[in-house]
Amino acid sequence: MSTDTPSAADQLLLDHAHRHGYNDVTAKMLEVWRSRRLLPGNISGGGLGRGKGSSSRPAPESFDLVLGLARHGGQGKRPNDVALLLFGEGLPVPEQTVRAAFTAAVGTLTVPGDDEPDTDPEHRLDALAEHIADADLTVTLVPARARRIDEGIARLVRAAGHTWPPAELAAFDENPGPSTATPKDAALAAAAAAINGTMSLEDIGDLLRAMNPTAVANPIASLVETTRKAVPEFADAVLTEDNQLALGPVRDVRDHLRDLAATAPLQDLAQAWKTAEDVRQWALDLCGRVEEELAAGQLGGAAGEWMNGRYAMAGLAVLSTLKARDWPPAQHALDALLLVYQLGEYRRLDRLVPGCQWHLLATEGLLPPPTRELLQDLINRHAPGAGAGVDVRPAS
Repeated sequence: MSTDTPSAADQLLLDHAHRHGYNDVTAKMLEVWRSRRLLPGNISGGGLGRGKGSSSRPAPESFDLVLGLARHGGQGKRPNDVALLLFGEGLPVPEQTVRAAFTAAVGTLTVPGDDEPDTDPEHRLDALAEHIADADLTVTLVPARARRIDEGIARLVRAAGHTWPPAELAAFDENPGPSTATPKDAALAAAAAAINGTMSLEDIGDLLRAMNPTAVANPIASLVETTRKAVPEFADAVLTEDNQLALGPVRDVRDHLRDLAATAPLQDLAQAWKTAEDVRQWALDLCGRVEEELAAGQLGGAAGEWMNGRYAMAGLAVLSTLKARDWPPAQHALDALLLVYQLGEYRRLDRLVPGCQWHLLATEGLLPPPTRELLQDLINRHAPGAGAGVDVRPAS
């Protein structure tokens, strides 16, 4: 087809774009978008008769897609990024293209040694440890903004004549004291978990402590570390023979994420995309609200929410958000897949261990509010007054 004389069907799309102010959309651009599987082809309408050729019409979804592509699909934009942005807006991007973009996002999660996948796992971990040491690779455990907030809260608490964290927390921690994990240890643990799909309870507890270094005690970390002793039946159901927590199937986590990218219902991917965005916005908003209270010299509801979550998954979500100052579409997609993975693990545990106290997930600070919303079916099943939470703020 000549790019100078668009077909009648393409002219309809061009006119549609121009009417909405996108006058730079051309027939050539339509061709490029189709070649990248971002825009479906026109639908044949049969012959016109008497040698006049055949007619065609745009697919119904093409009209909305053309407007979205005009917004996001400019020169130099990565096709996968464009596909994800359009999908995130609820536009009808071809399913194959969406799934390919999510799969490509998993490819951004790399571990040294990926080019030698057949290496013995133990040898690979040894080589990885040496590489991390030689290259001085580390993981940021507590971003600077979170440290400043922690320090600001502690300063105001001390000024009011109280202690933070409260000493009473030590009664709920069987292993009180500072973490021994270093940023290099964290880098190795994260890489090993990605490769093997497992992590020891000791490593998980140690990392939880390292990500809250000012805490004199960490009850959540203690619960993880004492799982085998405290709830042996639960431990037998979820731990491997060598006391590792299996993060789903015992294999490379990225393989499982690729499977989710290929098979998870599009509705689930879209919901997770939106939830990941909501979690990020909630975390940034919480930081801003706490900082306003600190600037005013008065701890309020935001500081309470921060302190409640600092020991649990809500706090981890805040730390993760602050680490990712830029949030490109591929990282957004990866976060969405990890969320689908996490939700799937909750439901797998529900099958493996009947009677789990899922209503505890409604406790304030345990989960980011947008994530908690996705688990209401589990939480509400047996919810005797859940959600009240525990106010850990010092008395004024």
